[in-house]
Amino acid sequence: MRALPQATPYRPDPQINPLAGWLGDAVEPAAFPMAQLRFRNRRWDRAVGLAELTDEDWLRHFAWFEPLTGNLEQPLALRYHGHQFQVYNPEIGDGRGFLSAQLRDNIGRLLDCGTKGSGTTPHSRAGDGRLTLKGAMREILATEMLEALGANTSKTFSVVETGEALWRGDEPSPTRSAVMVRLSHSHIRIGSFQRLAVLEEDAHLAALVDYCLAQFPGPPPPDDAAGRDEPAVALLHQAVERLADLAASYMVAGFVHGVLNTDNMNITGESFDYGPWRWLPAWEPGFTAAYFDHAGLYAFGRQPEAIRWNVTQLAIALRRLADAPPLVAAIERYPALYHAALARRFCWRLGVASQGEERDMALVGAGEQAMRERAIGPDAFFFVHRGGRAAVGALAEALEGYAPLPSDDPYWQGDAPEAMLIEEVETLWEAIDQRDDWQPLTDKIAAIRAMGDALGEPPVPAGHT
Repeated sequence: MRALPQATPYRPDPQINPLAGWLGDAVEPAAFPMAQLRFRNRRWDRAVGLAELTDEDWLRHFAWFEPLTGNLEQPLALRYHGHQFQVYNPEIGDGRGFLSAQLRDNIGRLLDCGTKGSGTTPHSRAGDGRLTLKGAMREILATEMLEALGANTSKTFSVVETGEALWRGDEPSPTRSAVMVRLSHSHIRIGSFQRLAVLEEDAHLAALVDYCLAQFPGPPPPDDAAGRDEPAVALLHQAVERLADLAASYMVAGFVHGVLNTDNMNITGESFDYGPWRWLPAWEPGFTAAYFDHAGLYAFGRQPEAIRWNVTQLAIALRRLADAPPLVAAIERYPALYHAALARRFCWRLGVASQGEERDMALVGAGEQAMRERAIGPDAFFFVHRGGRAAVGALAEALEGYAPLPSDDPYWQGDAPEAMLIEEVETLWEAIDQRDDWQPLTDKIAAIRAMGDALGEPPVPAGHT
């Protein structure tokens, strides 16, 4: 069984305040015509000490954005640049969101409450600063599914319908509006460092490195790593480890993020900001999620490569603080870390005990071959072959000597796995849009969480927590 987040007292801790003057802009939230609570994450509100809030109080803090006690006095729209489809863009930043609060969870981590659809900011450009209700529903589904599958992901914390008619060129218009709050370990992006480097704000760049090392601690660089005592080098080593694991988690989940730009890469290795995501209907490395990704830059099979490219851009930004060779050495660890994470996560989802990375990678190859030959996706593959059952041919040979992990949860005796294909997403939305029926979504969330409980805690590398 997966360990649920434990209840804790409310512990506000706005650590970002000393950085606020150069990292963001104080903004005002939008004044919406209505606020109807549609989703409240009852798993995570207790983990940050907010379970006792009434729904009325919840709306005051997460629809009207009245400051939480002892927290940020005014929302902060963060400044950042980024490579978008590998083209540098300095004209971005939080255009329809802001940081509204920081607080500690039950294990002491600093978490951010960040919004989406909360109104215009100095970075909105021609945008209206709003979010569609369908977009918010899709983010609930993406985060719940990824959390269940063991990926490091933001949590959809709150969704409130806001009563505006939005016009969108890629959806039937007008469409319903919402404001969403996500709970994340950080909203500091690779693009946050890129902006400071381009503007040659070296003192602020160094301060942001120190902030990240203090608030998002991780394992130190290897003992033999050159420059391991330099803060910028240490931070890059952490980012390489975390983002290599993120890439592996996407591949084992069969998930396509769709827009892996550097402004969508969190320094903590936490997946977030879900737009045109998809889950694979069948194993296809060339499968893309974004209709505008004409070159397939962020296709399923290219995601590890894209994430490594992004981490390299972080190294380039940190070059202002450290010599190149130690940074290059950190980047060169990525392939080995990625393959170790892929092997570890593949065995976990398949429900077998690792036999060492070399054998495990051979098993990964046999699994991919089986999915291609049978034209199925990861959801069906891992469910059908849980613990090594029903394997034939090359897959059966690869599984010889692998011991099954305990799998007595009734989920594994079901008829089919939980999945998140686009057809079901559209059906869930149709129930909301046409009949205002939220029960199918509620039922789906419960089923996803049951799958997560059956899978149990995902594996972590040695030295990590």
